[in-house]
Order: sequence, then structure tokens, then C-alpha cells
Amino acid sequence: MSNLVDLSSIHKEDIFEIFHLADKIQEGKFKDFLNGKSIVLFFPNTSIRTRVAFEKGIYLLGGQPILFPTETLDKKEKLEDVCGYLNNWADAVIVRHRSMNVIRELVRYSAVPIINAMTDINHPCEIISDMYSLSKIRVDFTKDKYLYCGKSGNIGLSWKEAANVIGFELAQCCPKGCEMEGIQTFRDIKEAVKGKDIICTDSLPANILRDFEHYQITKEIMDMANVNAILNPCPPFYRGEEVSKDVIDSDYFVGYHFKKYLLEVQQAIMIYCLMNEKGVSHGETKC
Repeated sequence: MSNLVDLSSIHKEDIFEIFHLADKIQEGKFKDFLNGKSIVLFFPNTSIRTRVAFEKGIYLLGGQPILFPTETLDKKEKLEDVCGYLNNWADAVIVRHRSMNVIRELVRYSAVPIINAMTDINHPCEIISDMYSLSKIRVDFTKDKYLYCGKSGNIGLSWKEAANVIGFELAQCCPKGCEMEGIQTFRDIKEAVKGKDIICTDSLPANILRDFEHYQITKEIMDMANVNAILNPCPPFYRGEEVSKDVIDSDYFVGYHFKKYLLEVQQAIMIYCLMNEKGVSHGETKC
């Protein structure tokens, strides 16, 4: 079965094949790929970017999006039975749920591809999209040096998975107790940013804002990074918390246009998983 659950379970070739499909979509290919197909989505009401891009992406590919609130999956009914019925009608299922266990259980019982649209521990579609956007503006994003400034969480852990799959260098800067295992960790943001090309952040829970008081990315901090370094804050970001207003207003910030490819990348992910489900060859690896 061709699912996208996390980045650790796929290969570098898979990611670049998704990039290739995204390129083809921009050339006008695959316009009717989902014609006659129904894609079931489970999303919370608070989701904006990921949900809009998936729903519009399905529509533009000629498919039918059927949306449910995420809490629909938290009912007393077993997920085995939910899948038993959905297998009759759905062609793929896209799920945003806090629990990774819910995603894994859906994968266990589903006869159609399951695409993970975010959990508390990862956000694979978002990071694949960011890497694709980086590939459009960097000479070779796989050779850049990355710094993640933030606590261990779904964004940081997904960047760590991406680094392992693609092979780029990733370090973290955070106070004690917020580390991800297995990567270099800095306590001094001024030291951490030296020699880095791509600076990534994530929003911070209110209860640790004070702990990150001296870890805010400002324009002054970005001036210490490599020439042509960029700031890629994961939205939603908050001026005055993990990033400063002056750095968002600066040329370091990649801008809102950086996320425009989320549409094509999420379309490409759907196409890739469905094509592999049908047995269409894309090399030796599958999504």
C-alpha cells in the first residue's frame, strides 16, 4: 500500500519523484487525474494552509473532496469499522490528527492510500513542500547547512527526518530540555547561526516562551549567518516570540510566496501515492 505516514519510511528518490510530479503539474499535466474519484479528508476547523491547498488541489485535479472534522475519528466506533465502510467509496484518505497512533491504525485497515497531513510528532507534507520551494531558490538545497531554532516537536522532528533522508546537515538551538535526540545542539543562538544557510523556526507554546527569551531570531542574528542565508519560519509564526518583527520585514524572510508550492506538492503526493497503488513504476521505491 502506498501511504505517506512519515519521512523516515520513504527514500530520497521518492521525494525527488514528488518534486518531478510537482513540476509536471505546473506544466498543466494531470488535470483530470482525480476525475471520478473521491478523497476523504479529516481536518480540524483551525487548519488553514494545509486544508486549503489539499481541497483546492483535489478540485483542480478533477476530484471530489469530502471533508469531516477530525473529531469524527474520535467517536466510539472503531477505526477498523470506519475503514471497512470507507474502503467501498474513498479513493484516498487525508488525515490531520494529533495522534500518530490514529494514522497508523488507519493505515492498518485501509484499502486505499492514507496521507498524513500532520500529527503532534510530524508534518511530512509541509516539509516536503518546503524542500521543494528551497530547490527553486537555492543552488543545491541538499548542500546547505540548516539550523532549527525551537523545541522538539512535529516541525523540528520532521526536519530531522528530512535531514536523515536527504543527507543535509542539521543542528538545533534551544534551551535545555527541548532537544531532539541525535543532532548537534547549541545553547547560544549567536554561535549556532554561524555558518548556517537555512534558519527554521516553529511557534512556541505559551508555557516555554520565557525559556526561549534569548533564542529569538532577529535581523541582527540573521546578519551573523552565511551570506544569502534565509529565514523559513513555520506558520503560524508570531512576531515578538520566536521571530522579531524586523526580521519578518527583512529580505531574510522567504515570504508568503514560499508556501505557494504547497498546492502542487500536495497534489503531487496524492498522485504519487495513487499511481503506486495502481502499480505504476517509479523505480524501486514507493511512497
